[in-house]
Amino acid sequence: QVQLVESGGGLVLPGGSLRLSCAASGSIRRINVMGWYRQAPGKQRELVAIITSGKSTSYADSVKGRFTVSRDNAKNTVSLQMNSLKPEDTAVYYCNARDVVSYDTPWSSTDYWGQGTQVTVSS
Repeated sequence: QVQLVESGGGLVLPGGSLRLSCAASGSIRRINVMGWYRQAPGKQRELVAIITSGKSTSYADSVKGRFTVSRDNAKNTVSLQMNSLKPEDTAVYYCNARDVVSYDTPWSSTDYWGQGTQVTVSS
């Protein structure tokens, strides 16, 4: 079983910065894609940023130039540096690991989600 544990959420003023971190633990052989999604009240969950094991990245248009996603393949961690935060960035942020291959079941892959961390941007 694989678990994702997030940290780093909180309350920040508009224009401020936060850094989210997520660590995957378990019998992990390989994680293809890691990333971040968010869900604001009354809205659907949306992609924020993803990064492949080869370090290719993709961002939502709304965060390009402000957010940076990074990962450490050896440690199975992914981070999201969020700068110039806006009130509309307020949401619960979820860590995601896609196509996770474990040593226990190397013939298949599974997706996992973290429990979510609240980010509130408000004055």
